Amino acid sequence: MTYLAVPISGRNIKEATEQIGKACALGAEMLELRTDFIENLTVDCFEQLLVLARNTSLPVIVTCRDKAEGGCGEYPLDFRIDILCRAIAAGADFVDCEFVNFQDDSVENRLLEALEDSQTRLILSAHNFDQPFGDLAALYENIIDVCPQAIPKLVYKANHINDCFAAFDLLKNKTGDAIVLCMSAAGMISRVLAKKFGSLVTFASLSDEASTAPGQVGIEQMKSLYRWDHIDAETRIYGVIGNPVGHSLSPAIFNACFDKQKLNALYLPILLEGQKLQFNEFMSNLLKNNYDFGGFSVTIPHKAHALDYAEVEGDHLESLAADIGAVNTLKVGFGGQVSGYNTDYAGALNALLSTLGITKHQLHSVSTAVLGAGGVGRAIVAGLTDIGAHVTIYNRTVAKAKSLAEEFSCKYASLEEATNMDAKIVNNCTSIGMPPNVDNSPLPKECINCNMAVFDTVYNPLETLILKYAKETCAKTINGAEMFIRQAMAQYKIFTGNEPDEEVMRTTVFGALKR
Repeated sequence: MTYLAVPISGRNIKEATEQIGKACALGAEMLELRTDFIENLTVDCFEQLLVLARNTSLPVIVTCRDKAEGGCGEYPLDFRIDILCRAIAAGADFVDCEFVNFQDDSVENRLLEALEDSQTRLILSAHNFDQPFGDLAALYENIIDVCPQAIPKLVYKANHINDCFAAFDLLKNKTGDAIVLCMSAAGMISRVLAKKFGSLVTFASLSDEASTAPGQVGIEQMKSLYRWDHIDAETRIYGVIGNPVGHSLSPAIFNACFDKQKLNALYLPILLEGQKLQFNEFMSNLLKNNYDFGGFSVTIPHKAHALDYAEVEGDHLESLAADIGAVNTLKVGFGGQVSGYNTDYAGALNALLSTLGITKHQLHSVSTAVLGAGGVGRAIVAGLTDIGAHVTIYNRTVAKAKSLAEEFSCKYASLEEATNMDAKIVNNCTSIGMPPNVDNSPLPKECINCNMAVFDTVYNPLETLILKYAKETCAKTINGAEMFIRQAMAQYKIFTGNEPDEEVMRTTVFGALKR
């Protein structure tokens, strides 16, 4: 079993008591009393807090963390060991001591003496807030050698998502209970996947403000968005690969559909920084061991990297994706066989045509502008040129616009020159307007007129600044949510073989965007 533990980090007994009540109400499976957060901590007030925690009937970890390993207070070592010994005497389920301090003979002797004839279990923890440990497996073995009955807890900063795989490997190969987690945004997935891979505990915060370590996920998100109660060792993992990725609504819509169809599956945001080298390393890491990854949505800046990977290392590349020159969907099949697809093409065209209430034939010879020459831009250029529209590509890097224009026999110019365009349909395929740059627009308001239709492929926020400009000038508008939903429906079918529940997707997307 993996416990979902909520750290209790109140500055006094009153705050801690309130946090205990909230944690229980939100479905915590364990409480961690972070007594180092309590100001002017005494043994008496600690014992009062422990009684309150034990009255919940939830398992309790008592921690009085050394500041050198992420603690809050400046309490001396002897006092912190006093707290742990009192916790053992009072029947706490677990106490957590830093491994570096446990190697002090006096600390080891005091704790082991207190643990004699006790049901309390000892956690020996090690933290690295700067980078991964040099040899994670060796550190695990070292802790076991020093204290065979202890539970090793190894927590380190993942500077890149590829740093998480060492944690997964250790959990898969461990011989007893262990807690292994990664900190930081890149390491967030390790906190959710702790249950799949068998970490004894993972930690979720009551809120962002109450987080006690970088990358902790809120308990409400863990329980609802990330389907905590449904995760087990057989759970199939999917995700959206990108940078940035925190704004993505893909986890919400895919996990909602998994819920509706009662599939043992989980969809996560996967922050993959870097370029082609890091992308290929990620794919290599996840395929070399059976981690149960089933597929990925791929977004900025990795669609070309996904195409190259599917073409060189994959088992199948959809001809449409090859023609477009971008892959936004990777499926991992039996034996780790990877297939690449593009669902942006159909998603964008269907959104454009259905919202405007026109047919493909009515776009023939229509002057259109495509802002951006990335993966989505490639798909829309391919779709528009295929049906005979007159396309001009505008991009900050003119060489990239030129290269794309030559592939599809259309015109090109710099993004700055878009202010002089004469287009009936404007397609924003850049990331301009998405968080955190929601106050930016790829075009000034004076470039938009009432005879235009403006399609923004950005879907979060639902009404971007360029769409506000279009609305104010009475131009027709198409928001990115329509494209997003349609391409996601196609991805879901590729991933699972099932038709998604369109109403669930729509309700989830528009509900989230309105909030």
